[in-house]
Amino acid sequence: MKTPLVSLRRVSVSYDGHDALKEVDLDIYPDDFLGIIGPNGGGKTTLVKAIVGTIPYRGTISYSPQLFRGKERLIGYMPQQSIFDRSFPISVLEVVMSGLQGQRGFHARYASGDRAKAQELLRTAGIDGIARKPIGEISGGQMQRVALASVLVLEPDILIIDEPTSQLDPQGTESVFEIIKMMKDKKKTIILVEHKIDLIAEYADEVLVLRGGKLIAGGDKAQVLSDISLMEQGVQLPQMAILGSRLKEKGFPISEIPVTEKRAVEIISAALNGRDTQ
Repeated sequence: MKTPLVSLRRVSVSYDGHDALKEVDLDIYPDDFLGIIGPNGGGKTTLVKAIVGTIPYRGTISYSPQLFRGKERLIGYMPQQSIFDRSFPISVLEVVMSGLQGQRGFHARYASGDRAKAQELLRTAGIDGIARKPIGEISGGQMQRVALASVLVLEPDILIIDEPTSQLDPQGTESVFEIIKMMKDKKKTIILVEHKIDLIAEYADEVLVLRGGKLIAGGDKAQVLSDISLMEQGVQLPQMAILGSRLKEKGFPISEIPVTEKRAVEIISAALNGRDTQ
């Protein structure tokens, strides 16, 4: 049986007397791809900040010993807003290298292999061609890739990403998710907060739903994202789940409510041909 990398027990967070997070229990296991969804103000960002340790909380958060390299905790965090000042005269390559420098303390010198390591991450992210460009001259999608690369260069065991595509167009969104998929294929543990619910349906393995600071649902993505009753609580669901629900209401013989386009095609095709997809 797997041992959790992170365990939360009765974790709560308050801001100015308001409970932003209320007694959340959660276990995060190796190789998990956990999607976190819910209405605005539900506590999604507060939850990941508590896991990272950037805000005070009540309750208990425990970390597996395998998450530590010496005293350093191997959790990579990409916040909702970029931490890089784009007016600062620094190149893309230097931004990624700064992650390594920050790990040692910003007054430390770069190590001999830092440049090569950063260049390799830029190649992985598909942006090595802009390595020498000032960050003020790159697009939003490229900036998000750079931000991801600056986290990945630290080789974290857990990657926490908070709404990486909220201000991106479809092309920028696709470019960021190419990297996220790459990390999933490498069996990285990923926690993703994302409003674009169809992307959660496609990439996540499990889904948590937060509303009003409470964890109101959680589990396998197909089970959670096909629960149409969640819409009554202001939770957005995938278009395919809504379509499947309407088809069922009209008596169309589908075996389950799909949450991805691929699964919807399989289920509807099977129903039209009288086959069982179970």
